[in-house]
Amino acid sequence: MGVMSRRVLPACSSLCYFCPSLRARSRQPVKRYKKIISDIYQLPPDGEPNDRRIGKLCDYVSRNPTRIPKITEYLEQRFYKDLRHENFTLAKVVPCIYRKLLCSCKEHRPLLATSSLSTIRTLLDQKAHDDLRVLGCLMLIDFLNGQVDSTHMFNLEGLIPKLCEIGQELREDDKGLRLRSAALQALASMVQYMGDHSHISMELDEVVSVIISCYEVNQTLSIKEVVRLQDDDDLVINGNLAVVPVSGQNSAKVASDTMSVSENPAHWARVCLRNMANIAKEATTVRRVLDPLFRLFDNHDYWSPENGIALSVLQEMQKLMDKSGQHGHLLLSFTIKHIDHKVIAKKPAKQINIVKVASNLARHAKLKASVTIATAISDLIKHLRKCMHFAIEASNAHADDDKWNSALHVALEDCLVQLTEKVGDVSPILDMVGVMLENLSHTATIARSTISSVYRTSQIAASVYKSSYHQKAFPEALFHQLLLAMLHPDNKTRIGSHRVLSTIVAPSLLCPWSAMSFPIPAKGDDLQNLRLLALSAFSSEAIINEMRTKNKIQESLQKNDKSEAIVGPENGYALTEPNTRQYLGSPCLNEHHLTAFNDENLKFMKLNNHQIDLLLSSIWSQASLEDNSPANFEAMGHTYNIALFCSKSKSSSHVALVRCFQLAFSIRKKSLSQENDLQPSRRRCLHTMASAMLIFSAKIADLHQIIPLVKAAAPEKMVDPHLCVMDDCQLINTSAESANSEMVYGSEEDESNAHAFLSAINKDDVELIEIVMSHFKKKFENLPEKFNGIEEQLLQEFSLDDSFPLGAPLFMETPHSCSMYAEKDDHCFDEVLSDPSQIS
Repeated sequence: MGVMSRRVLPACSSLCYFCPSLRARSRQPVKRYKKIISDIYQLPPDGEPNDRRIGKLCDYVSRNPTRIPKITEYLEQRFYKDLRHENFTLAKVVPCIYRKLLCSCKEHRPLLATSSLSTIRTLLDQKAHDDLRVLGCLMLIDFLNGQVDSTHMFNLEGLIPKLCEIGQELREDDKGLRLRSAALQALASMVQYMGDHSHISMELDEVVSVIISCYEVNQTLSIKEVVRLQDDDDLVINGNLAVVPVSGQNSAKVASDTMSVSENPAHWARVCLRNMANIAKEATTVRRVLDPLFRLFDNHDYWSPENGIALSVLQEMQKLMDKSGQHGHLLLSFTIKHIDHKVIAKKPAKQINIVKVASNLARHAKLKASVTIATAISDLIKHLRKCMHFAIEASNAHADDDKWNSALHVALEDCLVQLTEKVGDVSPILDMVGVMLENLSHTATIARSTISSVYRTSQIAASVYKSSYHQKAFPEALFHQLLLAMLHPDNKTRIGSHRVLSTIVAPSLLCPWSAMSFPIPAKGDDLQNLRLLALSAFSSEAIINEMRTKNKIQESLQKNDKSEAIVGPENGYALTEPNTRQYLGSPCLNEHHLTAFNDENLKFMKLNNHQIDLLLSSIWSQASLEDNSPANFEAMGHTYNIALFCSKSKSSSHVALVRCFQLAFSIRKKSLSQENDLQPSRRRCLHTMASAMLIFSAKIADLHQIIPLVKAAAPEKMVDPHLCVMDDCQLINTSAESANSEMVYGSEEDESNAHAFLSAINKDDVELIEIVMSHFKKKFENLPEKFNGIEEQLLQEFSLDDSFPLGAPLFMETPHSCSMYAEKDDHCFDEVLSDPSQIS
């Protein structure tokens, strides 16, 4: 009928006015949208456009998508015309129409995109009119909510500087708060949109700056009064629960007309943070998100756990990242790595604050072993090594540097304890210890600081996982590195490697150096305590006690309290005599519930027969080194004891016992040999150590009758002033190693006495060897023929294991065995006796 009215009967429109098919609206449909828009512009008294009329336009657009270009062109013309004439009330109509169109006409959004973005950009540029800029932000949110791809990513990224500029207008009036809230809400949607489409803006630094500025200004308000997180997704606002979707897909698509929420910039700053956390889906994006935050924290005083906001921001991000697996661990690891950043490398105060923040993050981290946490632990150990190195060489340091180094060390230990607890298993930590020992420097001070940090880390790991140690097998990689460290050119590094081994294998064992214990984690920030802690990895107890006494005297003199210092007439202070030490009564030992070797409940980490044989080979190699001190012999004796006790519960314990006796007799023979080039004092210590080894082995093998014979071999009045056997189960270093001791190790007088000692010793060990042979023949008479060569082996000199020390890796097969007993299947050697009484 419309065609007829236009072409056949054009006069019908005026005559048949009652015919619906011949009305002007039907004849000219292109003019209909103008009529609808004209109706929309007839504003009511409140100045807001009528939603019903806008809805009619949306219906028209849905039915006539081909008219959209002309409609958008017409709307733009009206919009710019109103702006030119400063008719700002009418200028708000077009943005309202676009918002409704974007929400209603989802299928036709691409046709509306160009015009919408142009309008949004124009609205955001109206700096003199807050209402228009707010409307532009809300329109941008509606636009972003409807995007299903990244077609307009470039155009949208160009709006970020405008939003950041609006968000940084720190005005405290109602309009200013509303404007900043709208800008932050738009930024939250923008960040979410970019995260959904795997894009990170080049303007992320500016976005972070705006977020943190609002977060900082409103921190107290947002935390205590306005926004309280509930179940990570619910927000309590002024006592009323308002559910706002802040996680998962489209988390930023909140209702823009929720006034109580939209007027709170602090809330939208938190939503932005949450959306940034959602962007971090793997290590690269986590780092890309955290870098702007860290730069901002560095440039301002934000790292302080007490006054800064870094802890609050990172804790909130950690909660969200933990929802998606191990991303929270990544945040923690990157925080620790930031200590090395060049911007703060020479700012110890900020480094300490960062470590404290990391400790708090670690306290709330998920309990789960991960490569990320292991890497973080490795980084902490490296920093611990730097602190130890500084403390060892602290004599030339500045007082302020000493103070900062001590405080940093305390913070590092606390963080290391927290991380260790989150691993859930000691194995990853021991792996990191092994990595730290790789390529150990030949420079003495560097090697000592490394061994000190490793020793302290082992103590921390032992304090956390002591109860589960006996269920673990000693890691092969770490064991190999410790064997190499035991042959280090520096004698103190060798001592430290033995102490590390002891701490890992038997953390609850009472050691000769157990009295040199320190709290875990370390307390206080005293430089002297840190230096003592660093030295405790390789120094004797006498040196530590001497330094402690000097420190107490210096403190008492500074306080003018003479009653606290024991002043002597000659040297100004008195030292405790080495032989009067109370090993079993030390408060430190009782505090840690340490147990002696003769305790039946003592538990060890599992060492296989090959590892035990390698330990014996290591002792044999170290025994003849020319720079050995009494502390070295003490450490070797302790390691020998550990090897004995670890082999005690194995079905093939006789194999290790024969090797242990062979080693003890060989060392004893070497100490008395005239061909030995060692100094007499070292040969005397070597003999004392060998005698102690025989005593230890006799107790394990239930050969108590040879113990008096071993002791009687030395003259009654000529004893080693530097080593002694305590309770027939420990070799103790009794040398003070200082100028105040009566007999200085290696002095001319000491060498003379040692020569006399060696000359007076009974060099005939035939009776001892015969008793041992007889015992083994009687005890193991039912062994197969190929294991009946015990007599021949005891008479032979000890031979190194084929894979020791610097040749093939431990996991490689050896072409032949150094011992006939090593030919037996490993699973049989490592078999654990169900009844320990079988070995007695």
